[in-house]
Amino acid sequence: MASTRKRLEALTAGLSLPMEPVRPVAPASIPEAPDGPAPAPVNGVETRFPPASAGGMPPRTGPGQMMAFRGQIQQVEGEMAALREKLRQYDGALPTRKMDPKTIRPSRYANRHQSSFGTSEFAGLKADIEHAGGNVQPILVRPLKDEPGQFELVFGHRRHQACLELGIDVLASVWLDELGDRALFEIMDRENRERADLSAYEQGIMYQRALEEQLFPTQRQLAEAIGVSHTWVRKALLVAQLPEAVVECFRSPLEISFRHAEQITTAMEQDRRAVLKRAEKLRGHSLSAPIVVARLLDAKPGFERTERVDIDVAGHKLGSLVRAKSGEITITIAAQAALDPNPEAVESAVVAALRKVRHQG
Repeated sequence: MASTRKRLEALTAGLSLPMEPVRPVAPASIPEAPDGPAPAPVNGVETRFPPASAGGMPPRTGPGQMMAFRGQIQQVEGEMAALREKLRQYDGALPTRKMDPKTIRPSRYANRHQSSFGTSEFAGLKADIEHAGGNVQPILVRPLKDEPGQFELVFGHRRHQACLELGIDVLASVWLDELGDRALFEIMDRENRERADLSAYEQGIMYQRALEEQLFPTQRQLAEAIGVSHTWVRKALLVAQLPEAVVECFRSPLEISFRHAEQITTAMEQDRRAVLKRAEKLRGHSLSAPIVVARLLDAKPGFERTERVDIDVAGHKLGSLVRAKSGEITITIAAQAALDPNPEAVESAVVAALRKVRHQG
């Protein structure tokens, strides 16, 4: 083996190949540096990597450009993830637009009593909308299938009413997908409970109407559908089911609480006729809710009255003065007091009773 190698070395001694400049050939998929000429297209399709975005000299080797390109891909993927997160926040959001409030009508499931548009809270909301030039929080409407250009309110009755009275457009979201009555009811109820601005009476009327319209076969199914307890629905219905004669005893049905309805209902179960008889005497007197309930219950001990003072004239009782826990004072004068020949004495007796109850407080 060694002799063969020596013979080959001797035969090739002094021989040399002509030297040519070495021309490195880059693979077809890897271009030259960005400042060099572009490679020729392969099969009519040009394959290039985007230039590296990092500062300094760009890489001139294939592996270096591959690393730079991978860094750019990771940067783009990060930006796409951030954009997807932003879009996720608007998932399910509806576009809003300004609409003429006259083209929008309340739903037949509307839960706003007309009295709610005469409160100081509504006046404040209306003033805020006027100052802002419109409602910032959009209402939700659905198109009326048989009336093109007309819409039905899903929620936002007070905002719609405020814009209607101000004569300005209302900002609204339009639900373009199918929205049945039951889904409308559930959305309306959830929005109102989250805002916590419905009275017990309005809540009860809403539930009562849903049951009458057969949206839900039973109270329990209604409660399960809207995600509240069966007890909550029962209490709300007690308010809505009070006789009209009882409701008219209050200055506004919005003042009736769940507790008031429970107490009145219990009293009516014991003696309905007596409660309704008292209600007839209370209607139109514009008394506070605690006083109305106390009268309907015939001033049961332990109820919300605190002090009671008789109005006496010369040893004869002509009436009484009652102060509730709220501080409101109610004066009751018997009809015979109008026949008293000495009205100054009656007036003095009332003043004395006021002083006495004030001293007790």
